[in-house]
Amino acid sequence: MKVKYPINFHKGLTFAIVLGLMVLYHNFTLGAWVYLALHGTYGFLWLIKDSIFPDKQWEQEIPSFMGIITFLLLGLYWVAPFILISSGTVPPLPLIAAAISLNIVGVFLHFSSDAQKYYTLKYKTGLITEGFFARCRNTNYLGEVLIYLAFAMLTQHWLPFLILGLFIAMIFVPNMLKKDKSLSRYPEFEKYQENSGLLFPKLWISRNIQAEKTI
Repeated sequence: MKVKYPINFHKGLTFAIVLGLMVLYHNFTLGAWVYLALHGTYGFLWLIKDSIFPDKQWEQEIPSFMGIITFLLLGLYWVAPFILISSGTVPPLPLIAAAISLNIVGVFLHFSSDAQKYYTLKYKTGLITEGFFARCRNTNYLGEVLIYLAFAMLTQHWLPFLILGLFIAMIFVPNMLKKDKSLSRYPEFEKYQENSGLLFPKLWISRNIQAEKTI
């Protein structure tokens, strides 16, 4: 099967899982509804994104047992709604507002940068050093981190933050380093690397690049 099959199944199932938890624990508080709206909608948007501008890396073929393992690992993201809904905790309004804002920013960065990457590479190959990737080499990953950070914030519990940290350390960072290694074959990558951050935008330009621009 393709890598995207268990991923898409997980994303599409999230709305039903969260709603099921709400029914199971009779929790229809503001926090639960907000979480359902944010995470459930994100899952549906992911499916739309995959049908319009799919990520090439998720098209790879993997054994069926690896697909099952992938789905189970992604199931760790459901720990956050379980904690929030089963505990009956109601996040304070300022925290809800902050989580919604962070989620919106994350979805914008994640989907917009993926769209730029897909349509740019569709018509030309090489480095993408402008737009969302001008100062950050992995804006899509940054957006995804912000999305799940917003979900973790709503739970007010340490475990979802730990799970997100594990995904960042074990999946996101290795993939970003692998991407850097692949892009290093381009002669201009070294200069681009100096002027961009791996995950967070680099807000300053190195002196060497500034000097080159003044020449």
